[in-house]
Amino acid sequence: MTWLADGLIVLAGAAIGATSIGGVLVVPVLTGIAGVPLAEAVAASSLAFVPAGLLGWRAARVQAGLHATPWALHATALSGAVWGALLVHAVPTHGADLWLAALAAVSGLYGLASLMAAQGERPMPGTAMLAVVGFAVGLGSALSGTGGPVLLLPLLLLRRTATAPALAAALAIQLPIALAASAAHWFGGHLPLAVGLKTGALVTAGVLAGRFLARKMPARALRASASLCLLAAAAWYAVR
Repeated sequence: MTWLADGLIVLAGAAIGATSIGGVLVVPVLTGIAGVPLAEAVAASSLAFVPAGLLGWRAARVQAGLHATPWALHATALSGAVWGALLVHAVPTHGADLWLAALAAVSGLYGLASLMAAQGERPMPGTAMLAVVGFAVGLGSALSGTGGPVLLLPLLLLRRTATAPALAAALAIQLPIALAASAAHWFGGHLPLAVGLKTGALVTAGVLAGRFLARKMPARALRASASLCLLAAAAWYAVR
C-alpha cells in the first residue's frame, strides 16, 4: 500500500476511536487508492477490525459493565457476519459499490443530524428485537467490511435509545462481527493475511490516537469531521 493509503487508514482508525463511525472509510481507501480488489478489501478490513474490536469490548465493559452486555445482539451478529462474509464474494462489484456508497452517505448524514438531536431516554430494545437487529448489523457489516458501530449506532439512536448503553453495545459488537467474518473468509480461502494484518495495525494505531484526541477536542467537532469524511467517501464511490 502507498503512504497515502496508510495515512488515510490511520485517519479512519482515529475517526473510529473518536466517534465510532469511521470504519466505513477503510474499504474505499483499500480499493480506490491501494488498488486492492473489492472482495479482498472487505475481507482484509474485517480482519483489521479484530484488534480494534478487542479494544472496543474492553471499553464497553468499563462503560456499561459486563452484566449489561446484550448477548442476544452479539449471538445473532455472529451468524449474520458469517453469512455476509460468504455472500460478499458472490455480490457483483457494481452492486457492492452502490451498497458502500449508500452506507457511507447514510452514516455521514446520520452523524451530522445527530449533532442537533436530543439524547434519547428509552432503554435498550427487548431480546427479540435485539436478535433481529444483531443479525442485520452482522450481515451488513460483513458485506461492507465495516466494524458494526456505523450500522448499529444509527439504528439504536434513531429509536431514541439512551446514548450510554447504545455506545457500549456498538463498541462491544465489533469483536464478534470481526471474528466471525474473518473466520468465514479464512475457511473460504479468501482472506489476504498480509493486507489484513497491516491494515489492522494501522487502524489500531488510529483508534488509540482517536481516543486521545477525543479527550482533547470537542465531541461535536470530531463527529462533524468524521461525518464529512463519510460523505466524501460516498461521493467518491458515486463518481467512480
